[in-house]
Amino acid sequence: MTKFLPFRALRYSAGQDLTTVISPPYDVLSPEDRAHYAAKSPNNVVAVDCPLESDGDARYTQAAATISGWQSSGVVVRDAAPTFTIYRMKFTDAQGRARETAGVLGAIEVCDEGAGPVLPHERTTPKAKSDRLDLTRATRMNLSPVWGLSLASGLTSLLAEPGTEVGRVTDEDGVVHIVEIIDDAGRVSEIQHLMASAPTVIADGHHRYAVSRTYRDEQRAANGSKDADYTLAYVAELNEEQLNVAAIHRLYSAIDHDSMREALRASFDLQEIDAVSESTLSEMESRNAMCLVHPNGSGTLLIEKPGVFAQVRNLDGAKLEHALAQTPHELTYQHGVTEVLHELRNGRGTCAILIKPVTVAEIQRTADEGLLMPPKSTFFTPKLLTGLVFRPLD
Repeated sequence: MTKFLPFRALRYSAGQDLTTVISPPYDVLSPEDRAHYAAKSPNNVVAVDCPLESDGDARYTQAAATISGWQSSGVVVRDAAPTFTIYRMKFTDAQGRARETAGVLGAIEVCDEGAGPVLPHERTTPKAKSDRLDLTRATRMNLSPVWGLSLASGLTSLLAEPGTEVGRVTDEDGVVHIVEIIDDAGRVSEIQHLMASAPTVIADGHHRYAVSRTYRDEQRAANGSKDADYTLAYVAELNEEQLNVAAIHRLYSAIDHDSMREALRASFDLQEIDAVSESTLSEMESRNAMCLVHPNGSGTLLIEKPGVFAQVRNLDGAKLEHALAQTPHELTYQHGVTEVLHELRNGRGTCAILIKPVTVAEIQRTADEGLLMPPKSTFFTPKLLTGLVFRPLD
């Protein structure tokens, strides 16, 4: 059963203008993005959650001193009692539909790898965990949540009734983010009971969860705080209405465009297109194709040949792994067509492949069958803002 607890949250005080102090998650911020948000306010969360690499190891102690100073001066304040926080997002999706999603922020149990009811949904890529671990050690806080998907039916209905609103902000993409406190003992108990009835799948934040596991083990060895047995999580119900899934595209190096094109020819029929743009994604959907992108912005639709992927899961990422298994290359990941084209223009890749989003039905099948998708298969949007809720580890 999934253990999910309320906690005494730390939040920006009512006197802070949320538009100046919140930011997107650290792992989608470029250095330019980080500077943009830092310039909005000395109290912007990037000062703590995304300290400057140029400050070396001192950046962690500086981050800890900053948030400690915010607590002393009243920039951030602590809830008087343990609470859950409903987190709603109102937005317009890529099809022009008005959407609203709701999840709950709480503390989820940190389980050992391969054990317990908190499950991964995709393989992770090797990634240095020392940065997040050093930041957790220094600040003794969960600064941003992992994103979980509850397999329990009914969570959305439990969150339909509003709580006490404590924050509302519209981000730079026009998404409205609303947070509401739940401190009623009956509602808290209902949420906990429902969460305990089914596993929770990690949708985003696998590395943060792994860091929480390492930090928990350190605290256990030192007889430290049992708060480290849990980590901050946003949990929504796994259903079509609560999820908006985008693709994470593939950016290649250590192989030139022409060589990549020839390597793909065995698995795909190739069809040239002029200029790659956001509209290319619609063409890919209608043709059930992927798209190889040249650094000059032109593209080649990749239309799979009959029978080539008969034994491969119906995921573009899995098909590319199969097609390029014998082709040496280096791979990184980038969301957004505009961002992919920008990376190629700036020499941060020799070519790219645009892929289609994973369906919610496939995510559900992955969870039900205990399978793992290829790394970076899903990009859940809109992104949760950092700075609306912190979880102290004391």
